[in-house]
Amino acid sequence: MQRIILLVAVALSAAPALWACTNLLVTKGASADGSVTITYTADSAGFYSRLEIFPAADHPEDAVIEIPATKDRPPGKIKQAAHTHRILGVVWDGGELARQGCINEFQVAVAETTFGGREELHNPKGLVNYPLMMTLALQRSQTAREAIDIMVELVDEYGYNDEGESISVADKDEAWVFEIVGIGPSDDFSKGGAVWVAKKVPDGEISVHANQARIGEIPEKADPENCRFSNNIINFAVEKGWFDLNDGKPFHFAEVYDHPAPKTVRVCASRVWSIYRRAAPSQNFSPDYHRNAEGAKDYPWSIKPDKKLSTADVFALMRDHFDGTEFDMTKGIDAGNYGLPRRWRPLFWKVDDEEYAWERPISTQQTGFSIVTQSRAHLPNPVGGVLWYGVDDTYLSCYFPLYCGITELPPSYTVGSIKQFSWDSGWWIFNLVSNYANLKYDTITPDIIAVQKELETKFLALQSPVEKTAAELARTDPILAQRYLTDYSVSQAESVTTRWKKLATDVFTKYNDGYVRDADGTYPDVGYPEGWLRHVLKEKPNQFKLPKVKETK
Repeated sequence: MQRIILLVAVALSAAPALWACTNLLVTKGASADGSVTITYTADSAGFYSRLEIFPAADHPEDAVIEIPATKDRPPGKIKQAAHTHRILGVVWDGGELARQGCINEFQVAVAETTFGGREELHNPKGLVNYPLMMTLALQRSQTAREAIDIMVELVDEYGYNDEGESISVADKDEAWVFEIVGIGPSDDFSKGGAVWVAKKVPDGEISVHANQARIGEIPEKADPENCRFSNNIINFAVEKGWFDLNDGKPFHFAEVYDHPAPKTVRVCASRVWSIYRRAAPSQNFSPDYHRNAEGAKDYPWSIKPDKKLSTADVFALMRDHFDGTEFDMTKGIDAGNYGLPRRWRPLFWKVDDEEYAWERPISTQQTGFSIVTQSRAHLPNPVGGVLWYGVDDTYLSCYFPLYCGITELPPSYTVGSIKQFSWDSGWWIFNLVSNYANLKYDTITPDIIAVQKELETKFLALQSPVEKTAAELARTDPILAQRYLTDYSVSQAESVTTRWKKLATDVFTKYNDGYVRDADGTYPDVGYPEGWLRHVLKEKPNQFKLPKVKETK
């Protein structure tokens, strides 16, 4: 019997997954170029990712994936598929093959956000956690619907062992959200190894989920074309006393399995609101719900954007500090003297027994990596599927294209560790530059964003001619097309690392010791913004005051 050892990793790190990630789904009809797109920010303190290709492989009939024992259950085995597809994904420190797939060779893409849900539903006796479930689905599917089927089959046979998850699933034609919770401690999966619901985003619309279950009312009967759910979705809730069949109210998945608390609404629904307000300003979405205003209604499951979204538009939507709103994190005393939109953890804090919460934006300093995927039916699979990859904070990162058919990866994004800084690591170089920008955020970040735009504009401009050439090659010489896309993807990613190294040295030189070096090499005084100085004087009205000099006659 062939054995494949796979250590199951919890979430992206053992640290808090809750309130950690943001997904945007863009359907084909809402996209400027006919892409189906999903985004993902992998947000977790100290999370360090490395790109990896999980190659396609054939497996003997008796091949299994061995799952190690835990304190709650003995070791287990999952039957391996006869053939597994090639995947682009990430690995991280935490054991052999701690990994998560992002997109496969058939342009199927996945992403997730953790909503947690009811703690008592976690099942430590299950074998399948969410990174494993998503990765196996990519290895075994050629469409989004197949990926959902496979995830359901896995948890029903082997049990789901994780918190509540919202999983985005996309292919060349459709975008779905699959939400899942466990059944509580049990090794009896005869009635299902999880409770789940899957809903398709209507074509021409976009949807967002950010650490909250977002699927609400479900139809009386499953609709394979639009909304599917587990057989136990209502009965299980009734048995637990969470839903009364006789009260006349419709069944609402999010209300029952992830009842929104004020904290969750504040730091999760605010991100949904901010993408919706920017994608569809004509709809005038109110902040009332995420500010917990009495009687305010949740934001729609999906909306039609005011205009079809380009890839550049999607990049921009994932860069957000509530800019231009009353919650703008670059404004006010909490932003410090240089408009810093960072808020150091903990997210929730108390003063005099009153509890408070910092704003939680889409762009956050603890992002390990983020992605924007494209899946396109009008192009051959190796050309149509693109993983736009960036590391560290989305606001100051730079997305570069990796085509799903490539066979090699950029070296600077496959090395390193959170344990030690390295100039060979793209992740560390981006992290270094963005951390340095925290010293004088509003002064330094324009230099970073200028380079970001320079590179991303180039990649987006090159996309059409590169793909035209690759598609023509794919018709006559698929191997050469694969080589062409691999060389292009690797060279462009490495050019980003090289450019960011230069940016680092430029920034260190220009902003040395808190000054702003002029072109002539001089260092004029910079000082502080007047508004911040007034805050200082309000707190310490006399400490810095100088006596007035009497005029002499």
